[in-house]
Amino acid sequence: MTIWIGLVMALHILVTLLLVLVVLIQGGENVDITAAFGGVSQAAFGPRGTVSTLARFTWVLGGIFMLTSITLSVWAGRIGGASVLRNSGTTKAAPAPKSSAPARPAIPAHK
Repeated sequence: MTIWIGLVMALHILVTLLLVLVVLIQGGENVDITAAFGGVSQAAFGPRGTVSTLARFTWVLGGIFMLTSITLSVWAGRIGGASVLRNSGTTKAAPAPKSSAPARPAIPAHK
């Protein structure tokens, strides 16, 4: 099952990066020049027209992103909510023992 988790996680990361890229490439709703100067854009009152390829690609990537998110969430719940830091190899260091006498400040040597 761990290989499936790795594959789904790799797909999730790839889809996330592609989704960000595709959203940034797309133009806004009011890309008409009249809308830039406060005028009324014809896109607001006219028919929407066909959906562009980038918009369709965004919907597909969004669906895949949601499926991989839900899948990873369900698998994390079944495993027991294990932390990614559990097996990182870091251990908490023990506190340093306290000495009974206070440390003396160092006296600079005279030349």
